[in-house]
Parts: sequence; C-alpha cells; structure tokens
Amino acid sequence: MRDQFITCLHENTNVSFPLEETFFIPGENVSMFSQVLESTSQNLRFLSKTMPKPEFIFKPIDESHVQASIICSKKLGIHLRFRSGGHDYEGLSYVSEMETPFILMDLSKRRQINVNIEDNSAWVQAGATVGELYYRIAEKSSVHGFPASLCTSLGIGGHITGGAYGTMMRKYGLGGDNVLDAKIVDANGKLFDRSSMGEDTFWAIRGGGGASFGIILAWKIKLVHVPETVTVFTVTKTLEQDVGNKILSKWQVIAADKLVEELFIRVIFSVAVNNGSKSATTSYNALFLGDKDTLLNVMKKGFPELGLTSSDCVEMSWIESVVYISGFPSRTPTTVLLQGKSPNPKINFKAKSDFVKKPIRQSGLIGMFKKLLEADSAMMIWNPYGGIMDEIPESQIPFPHRKGVIFKIQYVTAWPNSDKSPSRHINWISDMYSYMMPYVSSNPRQAYVNYRDLDLGKNTKNAKINFEQAQVWGAKYFKDNFNRLVMIKSKVDPENFFRHEQSIPLLPV
Repeated sequence: MRDQFITCLHENTNVSFPLEETFFIPGENVSMFSQVLESTSQNLRFLSKTMPKPEFIFKPIDESHVQASIICSKKLGIHLRFRSGGHDYEGLSYVSEMETPFILMDLSKRRQINVNIEDNSAWVQAGATVGELYYRIAEKSSVHGFPASLCTSLGIGGHITGGAYGTMMRKYGLGGDNVLDAKIVDANGKLFDRSSMGEDTFWAIRGGGGASFGIILAWKIKLVHVPETVTVFTVTKTLEQDVGNKILSKWQVIAADKLVEELFIRVIFSVAVNNGSKSATTSYNALFLGDKDTLLNVMKKGFPELGLTSSDCVEMSWIESVVYISGFPSRTPTTVLLQGKSPNPKINFKAKSDFVKKPIRQSGLIGMFKKLLEADSAMMIWNPYGGIMDEIPESQIPFPHRKGVIFKIQYVTAWPNSDKSPSRHINWISDMYSYMMPYVSSNPRQAYVNYRDLDLGKNTKNAKINFEQAQVWGAKYFKDNFNRLVMIKSKVDPENFFRHEQSIPLLPV
C-alpha cells in the first residue's frame, strides 16, 4: 500500500519528498515509527498496544503533498487521519477506531510563521504550536499578542477549529474570533483561501470542530494589543481557609464574569494526599492586562474576599505570562515555547466539560468537593466568561457559548500506565458529571468541542443514522449552529471524505 501511495504522490506533485524524512512505516523501522507516532500524541490512552495504528505516517513538506495525499487516499480507498499538534482529547487526529486500515498525515514539518506588525497580522502554518506563535509575535513586538490557548504545546491548525479560548478571551474573544483568512485543502485536493472557499466554509472552520471540512494549511490571524507590563498571581486556598465556600461563591457571582475584562481569574481544583489523608485546594490563577497597583485596586473593590496582597502579584511581560500561566516552573526562559512541549509529563487521561449559567449554591459545592475527594488524581478547572464574550453573537462563528455563561468547567482524571484498574477513573468522572447535572446548562447540556468527549455520542462507519445521533452531541457542542454546519458539510464534502467519530455528518438523503 505504501508503494502504491508513493507512486500516486509522484504522479500528483512536482515537489520531491525524501522518503527517510517523510515516510515512517512500522514494518521497516518500528522504533522510528513509534517515536514519530508518539512525538506529539498527548494522551497515553490512545498509544496502548490494543489501539489501532496507522499503516504508515507521512509528513508532507509542501502544500502540494497535502493535496496529493487526499487525491491518493481517495484513489486507493484508504481512510486518512491528520494532526497538527496531537492534542485531540479522544485521540481522533491519530487513531481511527471506527475505520481501519488508515494512514496518518502529520503536519509538523509545516510550521512557518510570518508576523507582520505593520498591519497587525500573522500567517501561521498548521503544524506550528501556539507557543511558537506567541514567541514569534513577542520577538517582533512587546505590545502585540494573540488571544488563544493557555496550553502552549497545541498545534495551531486544530486548535482554532474548535474556537480556541485563552486568558485574553474576556478582552478580545477567542482565537477563532480573530482569524482574517485561511488556507485549506478540500476533499478534491483543491487549495482555497477565504475568498475562494466562500464565507460559509470560512465560518465553519473557525469553531466547527477539526477535520470535517478540509485540511487547514495555515491561518491568517489578527494580532491584538497587550500592555508592556502585565500582572499575574496564584493564590491557593484550602477548604479550611474558605469557610462556607465564601471566596468561591463570590468568584462565581463577581470575579467570573463581572470584573473588568482585562482580568482573567480561573480556579484550579486539585486533590492533595498528606500522611494518608486527602484534602482539596482551590488555586486562583490569574492574568491582568495592566500593572500591579491597578490590579490591587480592582480586586479591593470587586473581590476583596480573596485577600490578594502586593506580594502575591508579579509584574512581567505578556510573553513571560504565557510561560507562567502554562505551568512552567518560575524563571523558565521564554525560549521554552519554541520546544513545543508541555510542562507536564504525558499521562493517560479522560476529560469532560460543562458550562454554568447560575452560581452553584453551597449545598451543591459541598457535594462537589465530596465527590472530588473520592478521586485519586483528578482536577477541575473553572474558566471565567463575560466581558466581550457576552457581546459576541452565538452565531458569529460555530462556537456558541456566549451570553449568559458565567464559567466553563473542565473535569480531568489521569492515571499512569502502571495503574491496574483505569476503569475506576473513568467511572469517577462519569459519576462527577452526573452529580453536576442540576447545576450546569441544560437543553442542551453544553460542551466544548476542543475538550472532545465521545461519551456524548459518536459516528459509525459511513452509517446513514449518523445525522440523527449527531443531533444530540452536535447541539451540545454547537447549539443551533449545528444545522448550518451540516448544510455546509453536505455541500463541500458530499462524499464524507473527511470523517471521524465526531465529524459533522451529512444531511440524510
């Protein structure tokens, strides 16, 4: 199959591709194949021996290689998966459980970034990481940034297809709200930009989920203003230090969505074990687009309960704050962003998400902490909304979680390969998710597509029933935008070439 594919590629591109740098086959060099497969795969759950592996991995160098790959996988009738950063929570960018055999296209060789400070824009190829993009912007200007992820090892190609939120979302919206143009290859191997793809497709790719409409080659993004000096802090409280959850309750009412839009305070819940006993902590982790004195004034007026002091606050440049918020150790040089690595070791994990529209009352919080303490290694992250997110219409891009959302919850449970009963972690997160149902959004119970969750439902191989089943999970991710996504999908990819377990389905014929 590999030889047929290579012959077909040669027939469809004039740009050479050295085989030893671009093709990786398990039968020829299993250690090199595994190294490339695992290089950006972030979730060890999908690298286990029982998971299906691609027949081979191809790393295109030129955009014509991407075009030719589509033509050739169609011609040979082999299913294609593709990844820019390997962060799909359910491994869908590098594993196909619904359809084998499959091949994997890895876009990591396509990572060029061209920053144009004069017109406040940048072109960034899909294989570049978010951290590399931030670094290249800051290299050119100390007062420009981009409002995308807190996690710097994400591939920018897939990240923006889910909307892309980060610490500046309350001021500037999502990464997907700040895209000016894109280059994409469609199901026929044709290359399009914004003007040639049309506004429908351009709308769909900025938040409609990855790998349904084409392969993103590059984004043109709009840069945003950041001050020379920003301020960060992390204040951690134990349950004993927050009697009656007064601080957490005030965060829900005020800090999450009513404080100034320059301030982003998320809450990280974790479980610590000391001398055999478990305790939970809440860490208030923040970025303020401004100096320390202004921040202290804002907090004194709006959120004095946290007890923020001058010594809690650290002033730094925006690019330094990126490294801080990502979770790298203090004083890590910003050049770490060029390595495309996460500060945390790879692990098996399962995640889920929720959106909250009314503060969770004390009785709900007590039960939530009780559930959290039942877990071995679990965490929750509450991300604040409000600010400009309240003003952007739900239909502006496919990402619909806007006005009325006060915060988003991410639930995560993780375990090492040595764990003998991973099912208890999966059971815990399902129980927690069930427990939280009365306190979160409903009809639909909303979810974030970049926190991919196959528990919500999944497609089967080319089944006619996919549309009916997908209306359930599609509404959770996209609300009313789902129907428009289906219409666009049916128009631009009528043969459903771009398909995976949660790709946008076709309209039933």
